[in-house]
Parts: sequence; C-alpha cells; structure tokens
Amino acid sequence: MASVENDLRADDVAAASLPSRVAADGEGIGTDELQLAARNHGMPLEAMRYDVTPLGLHYLLTHYDIPAADPATWELSVGGLVDRPVTLSMDDIRSRPQVTVAVTLECAGNGRARLLPRPVSQPWLNEAVGTMRWTGTPLGPVLREAGLSDHAVDAVDVVFTGADHGVERGVEQDYARGLPLREAMRDEVLLAYEANGVPLPPQHGFPLRLVVPGWYGMAHVKWLRSVEVVDAPFEGYQQTAYALRQEAGQPGTALTRIDPRALLIPPGFPDFMSRTRFLSTGTHVLQGRAWSGWGPVERVEVSTDDGATWAPAELEPAGEPWAWCRWTFPWHLSEPGRYVVSARAGDATGRTQPDQQPWNRGGFANTSPQRVEVVVSA
Repeated sequence: MASVENDLRADDVAAASLPSRVAADGEGIGTDELQLAARNHGMPLEAMRYDVTPLGLHYLLTHYDIPAADPATWELSVGGLVDRPVTLSMDDIRSRPQVTVAVTLECAGNGRARLLPRPVSQPWLNEAVGTMRWTGTPLGPVLREAGLSDHAVDAVDVVFTGADHGVERGVEQDYARGLPLREAMRDEVLLAYEANGVPLPPQHGFPLRLVVPGWYGMAHVKWLRSVEVVDAPFEGYQQTAYALRQEAGQPGTALTRIDPRALLIPPGFPDFMSRTRFLSTGTHVLQGRAWSGWGPVERVEVSTDDGATWAPAELEPAGEPWAWCRWTFPWHLSEPGRYVVSARAGDATGRTQPDQQPWNRGGFANTSPQRVEVVVSA
C-alpha cells in the first residue's frame, strides 16, 4: 500500500496548516504549542530510577490522530521489490519467532524548547525519552521470505507506512518513513506488538509498530500497515522534514541515530512552578541515565558549578545493548547556596555532548547539557 501524500490547494490550508517558523525574540509559548503539549507528554525525569520505564510514563509523540484498530482484521502488506508480495494478519505475525529487546527511545526534537530562537513545534525540554521492552518478530526474515534477496541489487530503501493520516505544512499524508536496506535488515529491527509484556497501548501503535533500536523516534513507525521495498531513496515529507538545516528549503543533514546524552534525576525536592530543587548540606548521591544510538556509553561527567568544571561519574554497564545505562556521582555539600548541576556523556565512537548545541531550524538533536538549579540550605 503506497503512502498517501498530496499537496492540498493553497487556499484550503492557508489558515490551518502554516509553514514552519521560528519564534520571535521574547515570544512565549503559544496556544498552538500548548495544544501539542497537552496531547503529547514527556517522561518525568524521576522515572529514570526504573531500568525499564513504566508504560504510562514513557514519552509520547503523536503527529495526527490515534487510529482506530481492530486486531482481528488488521493486515500488514509487504511488497515492492520482492518476488512474493505477502499480506500478513496479526495471527500470522504473532506465530513467527518472538524476540524481546529493551530499547531507549528518544524524540529527535528533545531539547527543542531550550534553543534560542525557539523553533515553533512540540515544545520539548529534556523529557522526551524512555526505555521499554518491546516484543515482536524480526523484520529481516519476513523480507527474505518475501524474496527480497533476489532483488537486493536494485533495492535501496524500505518504506514503512502507518495508518495515522493528517496534514502537515500543507501536505496531506499517511505517516511514512524509509530506512536504508542495510538498516532495515538488522537482526534487532522488530515488527513489535507488545510493550513491557502487554499488547501495545493505542497511543504506542496498537496493534503493530516498527522498532528500530538506536534511531530517533521518528523512525519507529506506529500503526504499521505496509512495508515496501523501493529502488530509490525515499523522499516523503516525514523523511525530509527530519533534517538539520539552517534555513527553510535547504536539504539539510538527515537525522538517523541518537546522539549521546546524559540526564540526571533532579535531586532533592522541587518548587511546584520553577522546578528548582532543594537540598540540605551533607553528602548526596547524584544519579541518572546515559545513552547513545551510535555505540556504548563509555563516560559520563558531572558539573556542579554550571559547567565551569567537570568530574567523572561512576558508570554501570548497560543491561542490554540498546538500553540506557545508570551513572552515579557523590556530591559533598558543605556550603549553603545556589548551584547548577549538569551531566554529559560520550560514547565508544568518540561522540560527546557539546557544551552548546549548534542551532538548527527544526530544533532537532539539542543535546546541550541539562541544567538543574539547586538551592542548598544548612
């Protein structure tokens, strides 16, 4: 089933589907952004205490409406450059070999609202992340059984299309993303139908979604209806929108895997509005999580003086290759005052969080270190 992507008439969308924009200097969050924030939600950072994020606490981003789905009639079509196109029911998919893998998922826009000027979209701060255990069947064997290997010389991308349908920046579309063939055939890429041991909740793609460990969340297509092997790079809206660019209209650099990031569980207790934290003098153990889609996290550093100095944290190995790891850092507080605490990570490929993320128009991949303000009393 080919994806639906059409340019609607300009007069139909002029008032309802506006072009992308960047907030003016000093412009506050608008009602359009608040509406997105009300539909979507981040993970409370204290939930990083859990190795696996409880189902209702995992971050959520839904582009359009959550489709109605009947698992009894749901079908997945597999076609394109394959010898034996096939349509699979959910029973067919569940009868195949089953795999469960823990995966840390992060939205590509995590940190967007911390950029200046602010790209106007879902206003994420730091919380668009979570780790769940996904259960499904590997995609690669499905493609091979459909006869992909006979056409591998021509195949370039595998296109995944969901049932969610809407308009974005004037383009009517089913949500669709492509993966390079070599990525789609990785053993750990799943057709997933469970999360944390239960059927996928509606908001997480029930009854079937794609899980691509290591990649930003936009690649994990929910409500999956079709898989199509094609002989050219996919250039649908959702493919080209997720790119690092300075100006509208530039091709930009495509987003793929998750860049290294460390976050800390805010210590102490918070002020309701400002979320400033409160601690007393003494010794406290800071803790948090770190992850990267490029390679294992090898180091985490912590600053307690707003980035002026950094010291190494103690890092625990990740329990599974695609899941976040835990870090801890003892903090000895002898003086009352105000402090700013941050963390940063680096991975085995040499990638490290920058002290200041270069600006981009989409507000993507802002991994500049989190700043947690702490008031310490005697």
